[in-house]
Amino acid sequence: MTKEIIKTDKAPEAVGAYSQAVKAGDTVYLSGQIAIDPETQEIIDGGVEEQAKRVLENLKAVLAAADCTFQDVVKAEIFLDDINDFGAVNDIYAEYFKENPPARACMEVSNLPKGVSVEIALTAVK
Repeated sequence: MTKEIIKTDKAPEAVGAYSQAVKAGDTVYLSGQIAIDPETQEIIDGGVEEQAKRVLENLKAVLAAADCTFQDVVKAEIFLDDINDFGAVNDIYAEYFKENPPARACMEVSNLPKGVSVEIALTAVK
């Protein structure tokens, strides 16, 4: 099985020793995305709803670079710095996964990179 690194300038650059995504066989593993604007490489302004939208748009761009869409996603992991934001993030998330949503885990963590409120990682199969 070959390993292919997926990279796009339509999503934020990796800020550490990781790739935006890695394709192994038919499976694409997308690293967690946070609310960074890919044009400025800065955290966006706004609350958890705006952050969730930016995160999902970043993931959409990485999926596209891997020739995938949200319909190819089989697993999502959502990390929140406050579980009370679950409802707001779930509403935004549901806009991107309208039919046949993937399996999912959602958890509260003590903090996230750069002080953001939400991070999401995905696994897709093409």
